[in-house]
Amino acid sequence: MRADYQVIIDSCVLVNYGVCDLLLRLAERPRLFSPHWSEEILSEVRRTQIHKLGWDEALADSFQREVRLNFPEAIVTGYESILPAMTNDPGDRHVLAAAVKEGCPLILTFNLRHFPTGSMAPWKIVAQHPQDYLIVLYEMEPKRIAACLGSSLIRS
Repeated sequence: MRADYQVIIDSCVLVNYGVCDLLLRLAERPRLFSPHWSEEILSEVRRTQIHKLGWDEALADSFQREVRLNFPEAIVTGYESILPAMTNDPGDRHVLAAAVKEGCPLILTFNLRHFPTGSMAPWKIVAQHPQDYLIVLYEMEPKRIAACLGSSLIRS
């Protein structure tokens, strides 16, 4: 399995509950990839859930607890010193810096324009829309993806 493939998941993907749920199911053991994020990304998720999506604070806190409990190895730290070297969108430099620090070749984001190729190339990192990554995973493991989609539909 390709469980060692490390991916940074941007906050905009984590706040999209349907996409997030599917991706994190695929990252559970036996995982198809290893998800990563920083405290700053998780803080953005919480702020968006509460202030833009209208989640109750208790629900947003529950999401944070579950993500931390189920993916304790996902937190990336110690990237702050390389922030000045990042040239992508200033609001998302922390995301690229976390990817560089953790050695993640892929950032999943809906905000592709915040990660232009010229800013990513020196680090050999690409940004990809989650839909495109899910298609790649489906091509690798169609039965697993179908099973996860089926279980998501049953729970709804």
